[in-house]
Amino acid sequence: MLIAWNGRINPMATARKRAHKHFQLDAAKIKRAQRVFKTKTETETIERALDLAISEDERNRIVAEANERFIRSGVEIKDVYGKLED
Repeated sequence: MLIAWNGRINPMATARKRAHKHFQLDAAKIKRAQRVFKTKTETETIERALDLAISEDERNRIVAEANERFIRSGVEIKDVYGKLED
């Protein structure tokens, strides 16, 4: 199952393996997240929040890898504003 969210397809949102869990969570945060995600149920809200956290972690990993490749490339950065220290 693929779910479109904010105009993007989210392949993480699947219901293949569900586990029944019990958590003590801040009800106000859940309600606020429901408004942000425009979800109907608390379960859907929490799943969206988890999907967002997972995708953000993946983006951060990709950016870090790209940054490392850039640094290793040996490109010289010119300090045109005189803000970088040597």
